[in-house]
Amino acid sequence: MELDGRVVVVTGGTRGVGAGIARAFLRDGARVVVCARRPPDEAVADEGREAVFAPLDLREPAAVAAFFASVGERYGRLDVLVNNAGGTPYRLLGEGDAERHARVVELNLTVPLTVSLAAYELLRASRGSVVMIGSVSGTRPSPGTAAYGAAKAGLENLARSMAVEWSPEVRVNTLVLGMVRTELSHLHYGDEDGIAAVGATVPLGRLAEPSDVGEAAVFLASGRAAYVSGASLLVHGGGERPAFLDAATVNKESRDGNL
Repeated sequence: MELDGRVVVVTGGTRGVGAGIARAFLRDGARVVVCARRPPDEAVADEGREAVFAPLDLREPAAVAAFFASVGERYGRLDVLVNNAGGTPYRLLGEGDAERHARVVELNLTVPLTVSLAAYELLRASRGSVVMIGSVSGTRPSPGTAAYGAAKAGLENLARSMAVEWSPEVRVNTLVLGMVRTELSHLHYGDEDGIAAVGATVPLGRLAEPSDVGEAAVFLASGRAAYVSGASLLVHGGGERPAFLDAATVNKESRDGNL
């Protein structure tokens, strides 16, 4: 396995997308550490390999620095950092004050910066890589999650700047995610019929699975992507079908004739 023995840290790796990423690295032979404020409901494991859990509040810079110092002491190296922790509740801009929206920006932009800086020396020593977990919300309007979208847009730019400043020792890339099916999908899309209906709007006909994201993260962290840095890889099943195509009243023959 290409990543056999490599050390990987996945923030927010105890459930959902983060757990899917952690399992993909375990499957490829890596030693994985997942960190979050609360322990997972069940061990994050794959094919007999199990991730190590470390309790950590990523909003505390001193705690983050101490965590990476402990990683260095325990493993002697760090090869991959996946900045996955993040998220937001649905909240229209006018329904929250600036401080509340700023906390969303902090979690989704400032925290990955803090974590990356704390991990930098270990990553540089191993000529490792950083994988940011971005979102299509950073590239299109995001009503109800505007602060989140703004933070994810900033995260992509941050990754590109890091890729230039930290080269050639550390590669930095972003996975730009669309909709992913997790244990919390019902909160966003409803029951199974609702999830299926939302999935049908994606060109590939379904929501992503956490394992889909994990395989893409492993690719970016592996030697197969040795010349990929400062890139944004879209993992969104083809994106969104343009609304005007379904709204248009002209028939297909007329439309084709005008193309």
